[in-house]
Amino acid sequence: MTLAILCPGQGDQTPGMLDLLRGSPGAKPLLHVLADVIGHDPLTLPPDRCHANAIAQPLVCTIALAAFALLRDHIPEPAVFAGYSVGELAAHGCAGALAPEAVVRLARQRAELMDAASAEPGGLCAVRGLGRAALAALCGQTGCFIAIVNGEDRFIAGGRAADLAALDRAVEAEGGKVTHLSIAVASHTPLMEPAREPFRARLLEAAWQTPSAPVLAGVSGAAVRNRAKAIEALAIQIDHPLDWAACLDALDERRCTVLLELGPGSGLSRMARERLPHLQARAVCEFASISGVASWVRQHLDDAVE
Repeated sequence: MTLAILCPGQGDQTPGMLDLLRGSPGAKPLLHVLADVIGHDPLTLPPDRCHANAIAQPLVCTIALAAFALLRDHIPEPAVFAGYSVGELAAHGCAGALAPEAVVRLARQRAELMDAASAEPGGLCAVRGLGRAALAALCGQTGCFIAIVNGEDRFIAGGRAADLAALDRAVEAEGGKVTHLSIAVASHTPLMEPAREPFRARLLEAAWQTPSAPVLAGVSGAAVRNRAKAIEALAIQIDHPLDWAACLDALDERRCTVLLELGPGSGLSRMARERLPHLQARAVCEFASISGVASWVRQHLDDAVE
């Protein structure tokens, strides 16, 4: 009967995403680091800049790290951490394997390397209503790739902009549905291969510590507890597909009963409720205060014990 912490990736940034951190002394140090990294006060960041890759990746990591810093002393020790895309980097920070400041700077470097690897405009789209084999066949025909597995008929596909347009038409012709995401790089596809080894080098330069709890590898759902495996998992996810469905199943197998998404957004907790309806899953952004989040966590962990 344990708690799992979920750290989202980019895509759910909204103008109100910093509301819980606004005015909090505990969040100020990280917000100062973020301001230095992105060259702008995050509390006055224009909404149209929140989705630029080099801003979005350090931004979403900062929000997760700051939220966890505010919650840490008010909730039981998490049994496991998991992160979606760049959120996996934030998860290692929350677990204490990396200093929060290092995570924010690594997130910026990751984004810059991925931007540099994008020789042509690219992106990601959500695909629903097709099985993996059917989508893989369409990706093969259009030059796209499966980037993330979210469920049996829920995927994220990535590719060059023109190829994604062709995939959109092909999926809809087969009865599926496509939603284009506000992400301008083909994350977790072979198109990002030029960024993988340079990012591995940045990870090798970082100071790593033993985590307080395992972090799930996004590519497989396997538990990561040491520096070498953490670096490998974070490096290969740059140009290899993620299996978020496997991560959720791993949380269930580890007998996690309460899943808390740090934010921004609530996409991970929504997917968790859909796939694992017997678990309690909510996001920090659904609450009006940090104390409300902590009360919910404690209540449902107590209920699980009873």
